[in-house]
Amino acid sequence: MDRVLSDFIVSLRHAGVRISISETLDALQSVRLVGYNDRETLRDALLAALPKSAPEKEIFARCFDHFFSFDYFADADATAGPDSATVRAATDFSLPRTLLSGDQAALVMAMREAARAANLMDIRFFTQRSLYTLRILDRMGLPALDAQIQAMQADGSPGAAQQASALEKARTFLVDNVRRYVAQQLTLNTPTATQNLLTSYLRHAKLSMLEQQHFQDMHSIIQRMVKRLNDLHSRRRKASRRGQLDFKKTLRKNITYQGFLFDPKWKKRKIERPDLVVICDISRSVMRTVRFLLLFLYGLNKAIVRIRTFIFCSNLIEITSIFDEYPVEVAVEKIRLGADLPILMGRTDYDQSFRDFKANHLDSVSRKTTVLILGDARNNYAEAQTGILKMIYERSKRLIWLNPEPPPFWGTGDSEMKKYIPFCSMVKECNTLHHLEGVVTSLVHHRH
Repeated sequence: MDRVLSDFIVSLRHAGVRISISETLDALQSVRLVGYNDRETLRDALLAALPKSAPEKEIFARCFDHFFSFDYFADADATAGPDSATVRAATDFSLPRTLLSGDQAALVMAMREAARAANLMDIRFFTQRSLYTLRILDRMGLPALDAQIQAMQADGSPGAAQQASALEKARTFLVDNVRRYVAQQLTLNTPTATQNLLTSYLRHAKLSMLEQQHFQDMHSIIQRMVKRLNDLHSRRRKASRRGQLDFKKTLRKNITYQGFLFDPKWKKRKIERPDLVVICDISRSVMRTVRFLLLFLYGLNKAIVRIRTFIFCSNLIEITSIFDEYPVEVAVEKIRLGADLPILMGRTDYDQSFRDFKANHLDSVSRKTTVLILGDARNNYAEAQTGILKMIYERSKRLIWLNPEPPPFWGTGDSEMKKYIPFCSMVKECNTLHHLEGVVTSLVHHRH
């Protein structure tokens, strides 16, 4: 494959453009047709073959301008002095000879080859610029050039001194251009590296510690996670993969045909769509975790999961209808503000909230229901109401409690967590996006 095109595609992928194998082959064919002589024609050909969306086309334009910049060693002729022919004849080193001849194409080619050998595509941080610059210069032959300059300076003759001066000028010219080239590659790779670091940080950061400026990034990360889960669990099985032959069902179904197997039956994989009842503590200490959990759950395809949602602080109310009326981001914001909701935002009262649920919503729990409770179980020293929780546990398929506090804090102070644990199918610490992803993934996985 064309090495220049291969490096360009790697740069595009680092910058966030999704490029498949077939699109790579299309781009290769386009380059074979138009070549590299006309920059604008090359740009149009690759633009038609590689990026797909408007954001990807913007990334492509930026990467193309940086990658196919032909101004490296553009002033190579300036390094050639009046006696450059004498220097070229007197030396056996290819780098000095190429520098003093002013051969821009050869210098660019040598720099790109050295960069490939030095794995410049792996550069991610500005602190690596000097390291990669030295690696490229070494592979281009800088140590031999320095030795040549030192030998000429040691000679002491006027001619040797003049030649050494010309090579010193050429050396400075070479280092400046390699540094610019390394900085260009860093520019191409930095956005993705920075984004990957930010994503990794946000996935494992405590949700309660996040600042408002990161909320939009969190929403984008959740959307990607949800899309992956929707794609995975909404995918229909192809007829060619419908399963193994079910002999028992086939024989029973074909009894009417006197044993001829006209109507074969196949073993099918049952996809279970969980019914969720979500009960969330929306006191200030838990609200941010609730926000991202609801964004996660309500981003899922309705064909994957059915959800009824309740929130509580001093009392408990159902808010499922809000998510039916508004987009999930708007609904979550309405819940956070408590606008036009009969929710009492006083002291957190698990006692009253569980009694409200028993009185008005206990029939929403059945043997097919997974109950998900998100709260820190801090009840301001009120009654724990474990009897009602036990009743919910016995009526449900399973009861999962997510606590944003780490386990060492459970049962300390006014926390009733240790009293609730015996009536839970599963208890998990949940205070990062990584925790939420694990819980939601376990809820929507396929079952036989």
